[in-house]
Amino acid sequence: MIEPVGRCFAVMEALSRRPQGTIAALASETGLPRPTVVRLLQTLVELGYATRVSRDMGYRLTDKVLGLAQGIRFVDHLVDAAAPHMSAFTRAYGWPLYLGTISNRAMTIRHSTAAESPMSFERAALQRRSPILSSALGRAWLAFCSTEERRAVLRDLGVRQDTRLAAAFERIRQDGVAFTVLPRSGRLQGIGVAIRKGERVMGCLSMRFIRSAMTEEEAVRRYAAPLNALAVAIATDAER
Repeated sequence: MIEPVGRCFAVMEALSRRPQGTIAALASETGLPRPTVVRLLQTLVELGYATRVSRDMGYRLTDKVLGLAQGIRFVDHLVDAAAPHMSAFTRAYGWPLYLGTISNRAMTIRHSTAAESPMSFERAALQRRSPILSSALGRAWLAFCSTEERRAVLRDLGVRQDTRLAAAFERIRQDGVAFTVLPRSGRLQGIGVAIRKGERVMGCLSMRFIRSAMTEEEAVRRYAAPLNALAVAIATDAER
């Protein structure tokens, strides 16, 4: 970790928990020396993320910090656009759907119709994290995102794209869907598609089904087209 960056965020987080904070209070809460807190506050003021209220009241954050949450607000908008389409799919086909995005080296579930599905084996899945390289959500994301983004994600995971991975991603692009890489004893399978606008992947959807209910080939034949049509509808609504 880059220590100065970590210290700066520690001060911002401490400020975010109160209307305003004095240097003494921030130093006490963060465990940082007072001179360090002073320098960090001066930097935040120069950048426009903090302002000095008064000598007695100290400092507070400005509304510029809200700009740092643009990506989170987009995820909320994507969920709003996706939820009704996902519910309609589950009503029509029965199987539960999961909407996921990349977050901190994993795919995080942002919305699910598991509670609405008569064929679901779970009732809650929000914020559940899945491996990027082995989950249907993650493999769909990597296959359809831009080359630059794929390299960045793999580099962050400490993985080099070899010929085997490149061939797997090419197969996913040809088929239009990705499958979870499961052990032989795995009981539930996932088929995933990307919600995208051009080369930009906005999120991914997966449908989970019992492995004994159908083969992957049957899943492609039955659900590849409906799932991709669903992804297009969500992308269209999310762009409005």
